[in-house]
Amino acid sequence: MLYLFILAILMNIFTYMFYSREVKFGQERYDKTTKKLRDSINLVSGKLAEADYFSLEHNENAQNYFDNSASGGKVILYEKLIPVVTEKLLDLNANPNGNPYTGQDKIGPNKFIINKIKILNHRWIIADYSNGELWGEVLLKYFVDNDDNITFEVNQSWLYQK
Repeated sequence: MLYLFILAILMNIFTYMFYSREVKFGQERYDKTTKKLRDSINLVSGKLAEADYFSLEHNENAQNYFDNSASGGKVILYEKLIPVVTEKLLDLNANPNGNPYTGQDKIGPNKFIINKIKILNHRWIIADYSNGELWGEVLLKYFVDNDDNITFEVNQSWLYQK
């Protein structure tokens, strides 16, 4: 009986030590993983802020350009302007000769169309275009007049080699 009692006490001690260390190990692993994830989130947030530095959404000076209320003009909300400008530029892809604001003429059977647009500020747009085989980028100027008409002008276009 004495041996059984001693064996039970030893098993209880070993079991207690095992589970207490397992909890401690699990907590340390959780803390380490949480720290890594927080660092990764901070790194990605920093990179996103860096990438969005040149965008109308984060450029207060460019946003203020559309606020003409002080001079008696009207206010253009940049939140509503961005999708309108993007849609108007992408609608020009339906042209049978391709989008005229790619700065490229039709080469072969495929037309050049704009794929992706980034509005940099109150005046500049950068866009990616392709015809399925060739790819390029274009820097555009855009203007919004008092009647909310939007016009575009190709500043510079670049077509990458195959």
